Amino acid sequence: MPAGSGFATGGLVFAGVLMLVNGVLAVLQGISALAKDDVYEQVNDYVYEMNLTGWGWTMLVLGVVLMAVGYGVLKGAWWARMTGIFLASASMVLHFLFLPYAPVWSVIMAGVDFFVIWALATAPNTTPRRTA
Repeated sequence: MPAGSGFATGGLVFAGVLMLVNGVLAVLQGISALAKDDVYEQVNDYVYEMNLTGWGWTMLVLGVVLMAVGYGVLKGAWWARMTGIFLASASMVLHFLFLPYAPVWSVIMAGVDFFVIWALATAPNTTPRRTA
């Protein structure tokens, strides 16, 4: 598939939208974890143990940053593409660590993050070229 194909460009737009939606959902997930500690099932003897208040703040901050970077991706900012790859990777790791609390959701979101990384990494360069 050539780098400038419609599929790659559409993938970039879709990745930006997915980042915005993922950010909104992470904010909502963080708020629900902060509001009531009994929203998610308590997990005992977990190696990567963090209380739900910690998870709530982590998801809330990640969500806000994901929304901002997703907006930047949709505006065509190069910094947003690079930051988006990093954030989607961090989100994938966090959802892996969140597996015991919400296994199905975590697997789905890790798949979404994988697509976002792929789309941001393979999309064509949209910055204008300078002629000397």
